[in-house]
Amino acid sequence: MRPWLPLVAVAVVAIAAAAVGGDEVFPGGRSGPSATVLEAAIGRCGTGWTSAHAGPQTLLVRNSGNAIAEVALVDRTGAVHGEIEGLGPGVTRPLRVTLGAGEYALRCSDDGASDPRTGPMVRVQGGGAGGPAVRAVDENELAGAVTTYWTEVTAGVGRLAGLTGALRSAVASGDVGAARRAWLPAHLAYERLGAAYGTFGDFDGKINGRPDGLPGGVRDPDWTGFHRLEYGLWHGEDASSLGRVADRLDQDVRALQADLPQQRIDPRDLPLRAHEILEGTLQFELTGASDEGSGTSLRTAAANVEGTRLVLDALRPVLRPRYPALPQVDAWLDRLDAELKGRSSPSELSAADRRRLNGATGQALELLAPIAEIAAPRRTS
Repeated sequence: MRPWLPLVAVAVVAIAAAAVGGDEVFPGGRSGPSATVLEAAIGRCGTGWTSAHAGPQTLLVRNSGNAIAEVALVDRTGAVHGEIEGLGPGVTRPLRVTLGAGEYALRCSDDGASDPRTGPMVRVQGGGAGGPAVRAVDENELAGAVTTYWTEVTAGVGRLAGLTGALRSAVASGDVGAARRAWLPAHLAYERLGAAYGTFGDFDGKINGRPDGLPGGVRDPDWTGFHRLEYGLWHGEDASSLGRVADRLDQDVRALQADLPQQRIDPRDLPLRAHEILEGTLQFELTGASDEGSGTSLRTAAANVEGTRLVLDALRPVLRPRYPALPQVDAWLDRLDAELKGRSSPSELSAADRRRLNGATGQALELLAPIAEIAAPRRTS
């Protein structure tokens, strides 16, 4: 089952392949495959394109200017049919598109231009339907999504502070069982914040860092936060000796809460998080790599799915008119939730369980992947 993939995403893949040495980048304007060559420099945007035909085709786009260019092929409505990012001076790259009947033009921008320039419209007649296109998203549209998301994050951090306070008290009581029971809900509350980890900066490492890469590993004095406390509670460390770890965790969470009014989410980051949260889950939680003894990484994975939904809900007004596969995303996240329900550790999974869980995760990731390109803000004027 393959998701609807906008050509903007396909174009980026082709560009990335070319940028690492493929035969599709032509420095100095050397000719490659036989195709029309379009100018992408500001002041000459679209020059060289006077006619086009319906159907699949490759357009060669050349930057004859002195600045790095961003290029998009748009139709009369402004919908994006393909784009090239980071087109260097003197470089030619291919843009593969499928055109239906309509009018199309190049839109070009560079670091030195205040506004994008749109070249002359070229009419395509006849033929079938063109390839998929995405109406451009501007930062004003994303601003509403960011506000919605940040409101939820702020409330979530408030709940988190209450839970880390309870965890601190449980550790201070000396009752290891009570401390273990208080640790999980507090940790899951943090994991549900999902996309916010990119905004929390140094706080994330303090609150939820792993020992990987630290000189002393699990014994490193700079290791703090939930996983440090997890390690101690499930590896026989005396509860009284973990009091300072719990105190530090609670202090860091409250410092984060106090700092929230000064923090901001870059609107360009939110669409990326829709895929990245679950991608990190696949790497760390579903493999058990993040487990420091509690055996709860699948519970964490379920919290990450909630974090993914939080991002999707904020972006839904932007995505609903642009991404026909959005209902499929929701359906596969439901299926992933069902696979995770009632499970705690990857070690509990049978081979059949593992296949189903991997399949649901993989399909959800495939469907989430285009969102970063679909909802990426683009300059249109």
